[in-house]
Amino acid sequence: MKLNRVVGSVSALALTATLALLGAGPAQSAEKAATTGYVALGDSYSAGVGAGSYDSGSGSCKRSTKAYPALWAAQHAPASFAFTACSGARTGDVLNSQLDPLNSSTGLVSITIGGNDAGFADTMTTCVFSSDSGCLDRIAQARDYIENALPGQLDGVYSAISDRAPSAHVVVIGYPRFYKLDGSCFGGLSETKRSAINDAADEIDTVIAKRAADHGFAFADVNSTFGGHELCSGSPWLHSVTLPADESYHPTAAGQAQGYLPVFASAA
Repeated sequence: MKLNRVVGSVSALALTATLALLGAGPAQSAEKAATTGYVALGDSYSAGVGAGSYDSGSGSCKRSTKAYPALWAAQHAPASFAFTACSGARTGDVLNSQLDPLNSSTGLVSITIGGNDAGFADTMTTCVFSSDSGCLDRIAQARDYIENALPGQLDGVYSAISDRAPSAHVVVIGYPRFYKLDGSCFGGLSETKRSAINDAADEIDTVIAKRAADHGFAFADVNSTFGGHELCSGSPWLHSVTLPADESYHPTAAGQAQGYLPVFASAA
């Protein structure tokens, strides 16, 4: 055997041993998660509102087969898949009606939550129909809630997940900025409103990321994928004001498949 082949064989063995000692890499982590149960919790951004193709059995929760949890489960075939995310859900709804599938065999959990607690729908409605000052006042109220009330509510949800599924890898996913500033938008919201809405999205993501980290959970930032696909970008992955109204300001099917799914898959 030539010397370079010997060196190559030894290097391969050393690499294998090193990987065994260090534990699973990203691909192995995904494989481990797939061999155990996956539970998808959260609000409309996890349910897939705005993506269409809703499961009729989910009723007003509007869970979509095009939502990132369903897409990930179809790709990875976990041992079990429970999809309890629901349109309009707040932290209290997660605690009261979404956690039953969690148990000691749950290997992976995903969740988006907090936007409805902070008054997402009312804030956007106010900004669409009121003046700049009215919009900014409502956003200020939401940001006060995000800073002072939401952290404790997130702690309650995250602690309950850990208690019920102590072995699970938990991925907490944030919300995207809605607007590309100085983008090609005609009519609609002013640049002042758009900037303030983006700032509020950044703030809630910051709070969510901090609380997730303090619980030992992974945080997935979707702005890394939604960049260039915000409203006013010319290629948005979010609905603007639309019908049905509850799909307004929610990810499209492309937003779920190309915005949320890859970020979740990388963190899973």
